[in-house]
Amino acid sequence: MEAGRQGHRLRTWAIAVALAVTLSGCQSNDGVSEALDPAAIAAPAGQNGAAGAGPAQASQSLGTGSAKITMLLPLSAPGTAGENGRKMRDAAKLAMTDIGNGLLTLTIEDTKGDSAQASKLAIQAITTGSKVVIGPTELPAAQHIATLSGSKRPPVLALADNFAGGSGVYAVRLSEADSAAAGAAGLAAKGGRKFVLLVAEGSNASVVEKRVANGLSIYGATLAVTVPYSAGDGGAKAVDQMGSLVDAPDAVIVASGDGSPSAVLAALKSKGIPGKATSVVGTNRWLEHSMDPLFEGAYIATLDPSETGPIADRFKTTYNYPADVNAAYAYDMVALTAGIASAVGPDGFSKQVLENPSGFRGSTGLFRFRADGSSQRSMPFYRIQKGALKLVAKSTSGF
Repeated sequence: MEAGRQGHRLRTWAIAVALAVTLSGCQSNDGVSEALDPAAIAAPAGQNGAAGAGPAQASQSLGTGSAKITMLLPLSAPGTAGENGRKMRDAAKLAMTDIGNGLLTLTIEDTKGDSAQASKLAIQAITTGSKVVIGPTELPAAQHIATLSGSKRPPVLALADNFAGGSGVYAVRLSEADSAAAGAAGLAAKGGRKFVLLVAEGSNASVVEKRVANGLSIYGATLAVTVPYSAGDGGAKAVDQMGSLVDAPDAVIVASGDGSPSAVLAALKSKGIPGKATSVVGTNRWLEHSMDPLFEGAYIATLDPSETGPIADRFKTTYNYPADVNAAYAYDMVALTAGIASAVGPDGFSKQVLENPSGFRGSTGLFRFRADGSSQRSMPFYRIQKGALKLVAKSTSGF
């Protein structure tokens, strides 16, 4: 009974939102040259394959619906990537059982965690009639796909972490940039005006800086200074530099990337931060590490676990192991495509529908896609107290 109620609930959110949008036009069955520029097809992706990948898994087809969807997952990749890929596959199967079987024909392809293979499979799907491509998870492949041109290219719902998005290639996951921006905005909404960003060096640093600055500007707050730091020195140098550049900021945002923020937080603590005058804002990436006592008092905007809960419970009942956010993202994208197919038909995956400003609600909360391919999420705002997330506000960026 619970499974039926939950399936009906997710069917309702996907369909109701899609119905609110007037379909401007349907995709047609045009030739390969309109789906993708032939020159792009010929160009190799140029990325190295994943070392240690197991034998590729055969393609798997689910459902009997008229909307042809391709999902690209690293099913046979080694380590964590493969584990995540298999969780996403199981979540996709659950979503098809709940919602999609009569609406979609979902083909799941194994990328092996290889960016070149993922690019090849994406091009194959784009040029052979898929209405939507869900995936890939490999960041270089998602970035490559975003550079391809074609007047009739179907939308791509990329599952790669820290992907910025591109026209018609949508970033699904909550990025550290968006989490940092929403957390900073949560304090700006309470009166904070001067902020400092400490960000791990790397290609994502400029994206984080831009997103935080834009988020603060909505509230009349400013990003006074951005100080990149190297994991090698533990952030102590950056904290010293920050002190020489700005006096008494209202908050310091720490975007730690793949690493633990603990060393930076220790350096801040030696300067009396957080304190009565200065708060600390963390990101969703902090939560990938064990809760450190140094996290105490920091603010974080991240996904609402209560949204994921109903899916997680049914997932565990079905597969005998726990779901995680990877499973939730995969479930949501299959549910979304099924809902749109039901509401506006198998050719209804237009930019107007997918970029609907009202957004969509799924097991990862309320989200919407922007025209530049980035996503925006309405997230709860938390403070870390006694090693746990305590709710401060239900949403930091409602829309």
